[in-house]
Amino acid sequence: MDCCCRARRPELGLALFGRFLRKGLKTDQTGASTFLKCLCYAKRTDEAVDVLLHRMSELGCVPDAISYNTVLKSLCDNGMSQRGLELLQLVAGKGGGCFPDVVAYSTVIHGFFQEGEAGKACSLFHEMMQQGIVPSVVTYSSIIDALCKARAMDRAELVLRQMVANGAQPDTVTYNCMINGYATSGRLKESAKMFREMKSRGLMPDIVTCNSFLSSLCKHGRSKEAAEFFDSMTAKGHKPDIVSYRILLHGRLRVFNILIDAYAKHGMTDEAMLIFTEMREKGVGPDAFTYSTVIAALSRMGRLTDAMGKLSQMIAMGVQPDTAVYHSLIQGCCIHGDLVKAKELVSEMMNKGIPRPSIAFFSSVINYLCKEGRVMDAHDIFDLVIDMGERPDVITFNSLIDGYCLVDKMDKALRVLDSMVSFGIEPNVVTYNTLVNGYCTNGRIDDGLTLFREMPHKRIKPDTVTYGIILDGLFRSGSTVAARKMFHEMTESGITVSISTYSIILGGLCRNNCADEAITLFQKLGTMNVKFDIAILNTMINAMYKVGRREEAKDLFAAISPSSLVPNESTYAVMIKILLKDRAVEDADNMFSSMDNSGIVPSSRLINDIIRMLLEKGEIAKAGNYLSKVDGKSISLEASTASLMLSLFSRKGKHQEDIKLLPAKYQFFDGFG
Repeated sequence: MDCCCRARRPELGLALFGRFLRKGLKTDQTGASTFLKCLCYAKRTDEAVDVLLHRMSELGCVPDAISYNTVLKSLCDNGMSQRGLELLQLVAGKGGGCFPDVVAYSTVIHGFFQEGEAGKACSLFHEMMQQGIVPSVVTYSSIIDALCKARAMDRAELVLRQMVANGAQPDTVTYNCMINGYATSGRLKESAKMFREMKSRGLMPDIVTCNSFLSSLCKHGRSKEAAEFFDSMTAKGHKPDIVSYRILLHGRLRVFNILIDAYAKHGMTDEAMLIFTEMREKGVGPDAFTYSTVIAALSRMGRLTDAMGKLSQMIAMGVQPDTAVYHSLIQGCCIHGDLVKAKELVSEMMNKGIPRPSIAFFSSVINYLCKEGRVMDAHDIFDLVIDMGERPDVITFNSLIDGYCLVDKMDKALRVLDSMVSFGIEPNVVTYNTLVNGYCTNGRIDDGLTLFREMPHKRIKPDTVTYGIILDGLFRSGSTVAARKMFHEMTESGITVSISTYSIILGGLCRNNCADEAITLFQKLGTMNVKFDIAILNTMINAMYKVGRREEAKDLFAAISPSSLVPNESTYAVMIKILLKDRAVEDADNMFSSMDNSGIVPSSRLINDIIRMLLEKGEIAKAGNYLSKVDGKSISLEASTASLMLSLFSRKGKHQEDIKLLPAKYQFFDGFG
């Protein structure tokens, strides 16, 4: 019967036991325990519990510790640790000669940890201690293993020290748990320390220990150290297994993949390809991720022949291309104009049982091309989608309409709208918002208003965005009266007024010389606890200065930080220019320093504006300070700035004698004129 269990044929053991009983032979304690073992191996744990509690007496046997422990282990191994606890408590309550031992408690404690019931496991451990049962190395190892898996390494170390103090000597399993726990937590120094401690106790690390440490070195990018450890491990008589070799190769592969991916993401495709070549020369085979990264980078660069070559190489190496690889190639073909090849790749995908790209994929490509102004190329892909039998959705059509609006081809945008309807796809509010915005952006406010008025007839209700587009268009065309009426209509219709709507109205009033009205509205909104953004505050500070309400503007600037808002470059630019207009040069300098101290990098445009304003006010030395910031890269000298300097510092210029106040590289202006 026992042999049958070890041979994984417990049903034969049960059959033997039945035959044994039919022969009228009496069983003993060992036979009964082996019968329980057969039931447990056969996953008939419920029957095993029944035999243990009710039928062993019929067999003329009294359950002993082995019987109980056999059934307890089966319950816990099968995720029934709570029933194991109930059985344990039942045995403890019976008293008599069979009291739960350390093996029984350790089994249930381990079961609870395996099921994630750490609280119950710890409670049982404390109960065990209260019963005067001394935990064994198995008990402690279960607790340490659970703590390590939970990354609670400090607590695991504490239990290890308690274990030693209580006279239980850690074994290889205990140290394996600690080494793996520290290593997977990235604490390789502590992991190595455990390795040394283990050897100092006379315990030889096994292949599991070595592989665990090796894996952690590789996962943390320390492939050189991993290779050195691998060599020392073999030199000390540890025979690497297939797992060891796989870990080492995967570790080197991971490092190469990280480098290739980093170069590819930064557009350094040639460098990525060099790493790819070096990787193969060193005997590390690229995986699906490697090929996917390289193919995506080549496709983005338009190097489609090279990308296709890598696809062929990938297949020849036995690495099967996945959806990501084909998506990269198809996207590259679409963006770089090879639609025939894109269609072939789609067919190839389908022939390999890989689902073809969805309409969402093609919509994203169309949207990208439209944003780049390549609306005709986008339309070609749209036609390809239809040719392949794919049905465009509302997002596809909206992207194409937006593309035509961006290049001011409103007639074609309307044709796409007609095509959309003919496909049986209902335009939505985004469709009309895009078209209305196209008209307004291109100065055709009347056409935009006409389309806006048509929306309710198409059963499409204008939303906050729609009204924002119309309001902005009216203000930009100078129709402030019409804009006011439109805003009134918006509020009467119950449409939500967002912060962006207020930004449009306040900015529009200020641009149309209605700054006082804008300030009044701004103050009214403040009393209504409307939460402004920094863009609105920038607009209002500028407006207040323009109408001479300087103190209010300064107060508003001072209130930015208390309002939990952060000044941006535009905020500082407004303040600096206003201070320079008022000839408060020192104050402007201080404001610039505040911006610099806040970590805000000034734009090239702002530096040029400051230089021109200082030059025009005769502040040559100050202008020279800002000219020293011009580096020709992030900050370059604008043509208008150079022209002003030429007129001021040439031989006929009124500041020709002050040219020495400029940085040396600008003193060549002295030779002109």
